[in-house]
Amino acid sequence: MSIQLAESDSQILGCFSVMSQLRPHLEQVKFVQQVRYQMKEGYQLAYLEVEGQTLAVAGFRISTCLAIGKFLYIDDLVADEFKQSQGYGQQLFQWLIEYAKNHNCKHLSLDSGVQRFNAHRFYLVQRMKITSHHFSIELESQ
Repeated sequence: MSIQLAESDSQILGCFSVMSQLRPHLEQVKFVQQVRYQMKEGYQLAYLEVEGQTLAVAGFRISTCLAIGKFLYIDDLVADEFKQSQGYGQQLFQWLIEYAKNHNCKHLSLDSGVQRFNAHRFYLVQRMKITSHHFSIELESQ
């Protein structure tokens, strides 16, 4: 088992099959281009691999804000639906915590869709706290 940052196009593309389970609207032909674009804004893609197979993926970024200082924000975190409950998501989550600490982050945070009950249980088991409500508005409809 190894966890590493996706840097090459082939490593990024290797994350697609797992990432698309969380983000089914993504198109494989545009995936590398979209990730590369986001990388220019600080996005990083980490993946857990066992015997050449990607089993968990996390998209994240490090930022700073007035409210909490420097933090690691997890945009995407998903384990392969066919390999869940085998500890892969938990191992990747722990790697993200260590990565954040090694980069002097004071907090690690994420948002999770209200319908993702299994993910919420996972986050609570990882000792995360529900600290806010996230509000949004779709601007195209205004």
